[in-house]
Amino acid sequence: MKTIVVVHNIRSLYNVGSILRTAEGFGVEKVIFSGYTPYAGNPTYLPHISEKIKESIHKTALGAEEMVKTEYSPNIIETLGKLKKDKYRIIGLENNLDNRNIKMLNSQTLQSPLGRAAAFGSKNVLVLGEEVDGIPKELYDSIDLFIEIPMKGRKESFNVSVATGIMLYKLLCEE
Repeated sequence: MKTIVVVHNIRSLYNVGSILRTAEGFGVEKVIFSGYTPYAGNPTYLPHISEKIKESIHKTALGAEEMVKTEYSPNIIETLGKLKKDKYRIIGLENNLDNRNIKMLNSQTLQSPLGRAAAFGSKNVLVLGEEVDGIPKELYDSIDLFIEIPMKGRKESFNVSVATGIMLYKLLCEE
């Protein structure tokens, strides 16, 4: 199964590093940075800023940042449109949605093989949004399916890098 992860407007360098490490561990095809997500090698950064960003990402990526293919998208809506044309299913990992069709990761629909096959294709794009506000509304029309990870405790959400690991496991490891 081919999977691409979109890291859109993630602020924390440690989250970026952790997502890269998790993506590499699950064999993700590529990570696409967009919005204001900081990433190593951004040509707009001054050299000393770029070096600090690279070092900070490395603290949690531990070398995975050199192993997983990455790119930056200056227009993520256009990029998602191209991926849709290439038959990728666009999945938004979200919990801040009002009046949108959202599936719980543990729903019966996603547990059965037929439900999983309908929800997740053989080519998927996992879209991650900003740590507090999530995926911005301007991306909603580009997303085919929204998934929420159910919470058992009192917090309303997991850290974005933890949620990424849970979702990638569901996409890539469960039968």
